[in-house]
Amino acid sequence: MTWKASLSTNYTDGMLILHKGQIVYETYSGCLNERGKHAAMSMTKSLTGLLAEILVVEGKLDPAAKVDTIIPELKNSAFGSATVRQVMDMTTSLKYSEDYADPNADIWVYSKAASPFPKPSGDKGPNGYFEYLQTLKKDTINHGEVFGYKTVNSDTLGWIISKVTGKDMTSLLSERIWMKMGAEQDGYMTVDAKGVPFAGGGISAGLRDMGRIGQLMLNGGKINGQQLFPSKVVENIQAGGDKKAFAAAGYKTLEGGSYHSMWWVMHNQHSAFAARGVHGQTIYVDPTAEMVIVRFSSFPSAANSKIDPTSLPAYQAVAKYLLNKDREK
Repeated sequence: MTWKASLSTNYTDGMLILHKGQIVYETYSGCLNERGKHAAMSMTKSLTGLLAEILVVEGKLDPAAKVDTIIPELKNSAFGSATVRQVMDMTTSLKYSEDYADPNADIWVYSKAASPFPKPSGDKGPNGYFEYLQTLKKDTINHGEVFGYKTVNSDTLGWIISKVTGKDMTSLLSERIWMKMGAEQDGYMTVDAKGVPFAGGGISAGLRDMGRIGQLMLNGGKINGQQLFPSKVVENIQAGGDKKAFAAAGYKTLEGGSYHSMWWVMHNQHSAFAARGVHGQTIYVDPTAEMVIVRFSSFPSAANSKIDPTSLPAYQAVAKYLLNKDREK
């Protein structure tokens, strides 16, 4: 398959490639142009994880602390006995299904609670992210044993962040990252009926600004001559999480990888790591090739396992091409 064919096959709306901090490729199609914004979906999680890791490195958040010591409201939920790190790495034990193809999965009850619209008269379900999180029960396995990709972890982490800093996710992200990185456009984040930001998937933004996020990660927290956060933050994320716990989850297209602070770590020869979202959203950071790839997509299937076989090899091919070009100079 050619590069051009892969863009069409993967329903690409926008693709940006940065090499050594410069745009070397940029294309738009479908619903997007350079002035437009696109749902980042679960790439939002990685920004939530980034903020949490910054707080950890700065000594403001203890990753070993039990969640209920920070959020007493979660004492009787599954999260209460988990550590902050287990939430950050999604190794919590939860009775919760995030199978989008199953109309009876917990994700749809969660989505109803998260709706920004007023609840119908007589509705007795939880209203908002925080109320829903309090209803979750622990599964039979222990926390920390198995990776389980469940968005509720991200919203719990968003709550932890707001408790520790006294600021909601949107305000903190704006102050620490967005306002300082030279963003071209405002980003925005969806909220529930109580105004709580959707820390697990609510961001919409422009393609180039998501490229700036990738460049910030590639540069170890530095952009436009400013150090926005300690380089140790990116070092911690790149080091990855528990490979054994990740392997137990059975991700066939990401074998040998791990998940750490809500970033996907490839552990490949180029030490690549990524922010990923359903329907093909990606920030792919390749430190060896000094490359950042950002893709916005509208792939029909939510699962990235359907799109990885024609995406990850393409990213690696671009990295190889850029490295060869560098050698020729």
